[in-house]
Amino acid sequence: MANPHAPFHPIVYVRGFAMGRGEIDGTAADPFCGFNLGSTVYRAVPDRERAPRKFVFESPVVRLLSDFGYRDVYEDGYDLDDDGWSRDGQRSLGPRSIVVYRYYDEASTLLGSGRTPPIETFAKKLGDLVLKVRDLVCADARNQIDPDEFRCYLVGHSMGGLVCRAFLQNPDLDPGRAARFVDKLFTYATPHNGIELAGVNVPSWLGWADVDNFHRGRMADYLALRDAFARTERVDWLPAQRFAARRTFTLIGTNRNDYETAMGIARTFAGHGSDGLVRIENATLRELRADGKPGEPCAKAFVYRSHSGVFGIVNSEEAYQNLTRFLFGDVRADVFLDVDELRVPKDLRDEDERGRLDALYQIELLAAPRGKLWYLTRRTAEEDSVGCLRHRDYRQDPAAHRTQYLSTVFLANRARVNPRRRSLAYAVTLGVRAPDYEVERKLWFDRHYEGGYLFRDALVVELVPPTGGGDWSVKYAWQGASVRPATRRVAAKDLAGGRAEVVIPFDSKTSPGLTGGLRFVLSAWNHEEADS
Repeated sequence: MANPHAPFHPIVYVRGFAMGRGEIDGTAADPFCGFNLGSTVYRAVPDRERAPRKFVFESPVVRLLSDFGYRDVYEDGYDLDDDGWSRDGQRSLGPRSIVVYRYYDEASTLLGSGRTPPIETFAKKLGDLVLKVRDLVCADARNQIDPDEFRCYLVGHSMGGLVCRAFLQNPDLDPGRAARFVDKLFTYATPHNGIELAGVNVPSWLGWADVDNFHRGRMADYLALRDAFARTERVDWLPAQRFAARRTFTLIGTNRNDYETAMGIARTFAGHGSDGLVRIENATLRELRADGKPGEPCAKAFVYRSHSGVFGIVNSEEAYQNLTRFLFGDVRADVFLDVDELRVPKDLRDEDERGRLDALYQIELLAAPRGKLWYLTRRTAEEDSVGCLRHRDYRQDPAAHRTQYLSTVFLANRARVNPRRRSLAYAVTLGVRAPDYEVERKLWFDRHYEGGYLFRDALVVELVPPTGGGDWSVKYAWQGASVRPATRRVAAKDLAGGRAEVVIPFDSKTSPGLTGGLRFVLSAWNHEEADS
């Protein structure tokens, strides 16, 4: 019997790292461990000297309650772990429940012993919590959910994402086989490949406040990645036999300037290209196939938010929209850039032919749904979040380096501006910055203009998903110097697993410049074909 409530499953929130006794006790004193915090401001531009814009985001908890009818599990002062807990006189839960995994309670002096257990213990008890939630949901006959068909979502911030991964990836930490009941994993600003300060991974001997949890060697142990770490020196791998990369989303913060922890010292050592604590390159995940080779990347998006705080990633509209569209949305679009040709300045062609030329192309991408005031993903050079392509790499092996995975966008029928319109649409701004050309490592300044673009244009894409076995209907329009509706049709190529591929070509028609295509891999989401 299928779960009749899909895609609305219980959400288990796992908060991030708490440093020191005061923060641990503060966490234990907060019922929602920060998931209830909202915000009234956001940075429209990365300049801290300019005032932020006012934008009220109530909090993930409040919005899940008001938008989707979820409920918290607290009742008469009790949590569902407490002996006196019951809901409406019964020990049962509805499927639209928000459960906060309060793993720091036992580490606090308020509710526990004051001794912090290892992360392995946190992971094991997360599995226990998933089984408890399953039993409580399935205990209510009105839910009509068979225990084998029960599913839940894991949502983790920072170290909370590592707790989730340890539970999902390491079979020794899941003796009850609870991982099979997890439908999707969403992580905010999680250091999937550890934390680096001043360019160095935190040392294994730094056991103070359990900071060594972010050392890659230690992570390889509790994530069961010893062999992969020995080969690659990385731990941002998700073994395919343990959990599907396609059911995983990594949200990446790119605003280091507003991370105020330790009076700003942390952001100084984390450096550019970070959220103030976690470097962008360490915040994503990739599938690890059974043969030990890299598989497909997990879905990712970039938001200009800091690791936490007033401008933090969890308490933001952009993060909430990515979360709910990933959990409950209807269409998935994975966005790739395919480069067919790179053209260098005429004066440098001879140097290029001799292999003496190099450059770094910075690729920007912004994507926003129709009628909305925020971006689902935002990658710009000023925010250190661009994709990068090295000229020499491309010239030596174009086939290996022509494709850049940029981001994944989820769209939702319920969020249509006009509910009577069948199509879903969003705008994509693609930019490729003019690089600093180097000849034998010496900069070439002739006709270089800082901040210029080889290509920059906005694209409107309008999609109608197939119904009754039909095909995708896709229209697009490059905006150029004016605003225009999507009218040009492009055929979708069928792929395996219920997916379809659409390529929208572009050409800067300049030299220097480039020719290529934005490639969208489309699939129905939260439908049977999405799981095939």
